[in-house]
Amino acid sequence: MSIINNNQNNRILAVDDVQDNLIIVEMLLESEGYEIESVSDGETALQRVLESPPHLILLDIMMPGMDGYEVTRRIRNNPEIKFIPILLITAFDESSVVEGLDAGADDFIRKPFDTDELLARVRSLLRLKHSMDEQHKLAEQREDFVSRLTHDLRTPLVAADRMLALFQQEAFGSIPAEMKEAIEIMIRSNQNLMVMVNNLLEVYRFEAGKKTFTLSKCDIKKTVTEVIDELNPIAIHKNLTLTLNTKELKSSENDQVIVMGDKLELRRVFNNIIANAIKFTDTGNVDIKIFKNTNIIISVTDTGCGIAPDDQETIFERFSQGRNNKHSRSGSGLGLHLSQIILAAHRGTIELSSELGKGSIFTIKLPTVNSD
Repeated sequence: MSIINNNQNNRILAVDDVQDNLIIVEMLLESEGYEIESVSDGETALQRVLESPPHLILLDIMMPGMDGYEVTRRIRNNPEIKFIPILLITAFDESSVVEGLDAGADDFIRKPFDTDELLARVRSLLRLKHSMDEQHKLAEQREDFVSRLTHDLRTPLVAADRMLALFQQEAFGSIPAEMKEAIEIMIRSNQNLMVMVNNLLEVYRFEAGKKTFTLSKCDIKKTVTEVIDELNPIAIHKNLTLTLNTKELKSSENDQVIVMGDKLELRRVFNNIIANAIKFTDTGNVDIKIFKNTNIIISVTDTGCGIAPDDQETIFERFSQGRNNKHSRSGSGLGLHLSQIILAAHRGTIELSSELGKGSIFTIKLPTVNSD
C-alpha cells in the first residue's frame, strides 16, 4: 500500500471565525509544506468541501451561525462526500469533545495548542486519509475485476449449456442411455456453476450500491409454485417428496398472496433456499409452507443433515460454508448471504432453526400489501 508523504500533495481546510487563529494555523502548516485554505464560517466551509474536497479539515467548534458540530454532522451525513478526517479545535471541556466525536469528528486538540502536538495530529490524520483512499481504490479495482471475471465466465458457461442441450436433444445423432445420463450430470454441474457466478456478481453489485429493483405487486404463492415446478425434477431424481402447503391461508387469500417487491430477486431467494434444502436432503422430504399473520411467512423444512450450532451463527455471512462433511456440496457460500441481502432490501428477514441429523427450517418473512 503506497502512502503519500509529500506535504505539497496534502490540502488542508482551516475553519475559524477568528482571523488571528487562522493566520497562526496558516503560518505553521505552510511552513511544513502543506497547502492551506482558510474560511471563517461553517456555510462557506461546506461549500468548499463540496467544490474541492480537502484531505483534512481543521475545524473550530465555537463559531456564530453554524458551529463546528453542525458542520461535522452535515459532512458525515452527506453520502456524496468521501471520507475526510476532521480535527476539532476546542477551548472547552471534555463534554464538547464527546459531542464532537459523536457528531463524526476523528480527533480533537485544545486551545492553546502545542505546535508539535498539532503537527503530529495532522500527520496522523493525513495518514488515515490516504490509507482510506487507498482502500477505496482497491475496492473499486476489486469490483471491476469481479465484474469482468463473472462476465468472462458466463460466456463459455452459456455456450456449454446450449451445446449440452443440443446433445441431450440428439441434434447430432442418437446417443446411448449411459451418455444421456452423463450429459444430464454435466448440465446440472454447469447450471450450478452458473448460479455461483451469478450470485458472486449480484453480491458485488449490492456491495457497490449499483443494484436497482423493479418493484411491483408480486404473487408470492405463484412465484414459489413456479420455483417448485422447476426444482421438482431434481427432487424426484433424489427420491424426495417436494410439497407446498397453503392450507392455513384464508379462502379469500388462497388465490393470491401479494407483496411489493422485485419478482426476479424474490424468485432468486426462493430458488436458493429450496434448492439448498433439496441439495442437503438425501432421504425424506422438503416441505414449503405459506401462511400469514402480520407478515407473509414462507417456511422451507427439510429432513436433511442439519446444520451445527457453531455454523448457524455464521451461515448468512459471505463465503460461509458449514464444517459438516455434508456441506462440501455447498458451493461458493454466497447463496444464503445474497438471499439475506435481497430480503433486507424488501424489509424482510430470514431465520434458521436446525438440528444436526434432523434437518433445517428456513423461515422467510415479508411485509404484505393489499391485493386490490
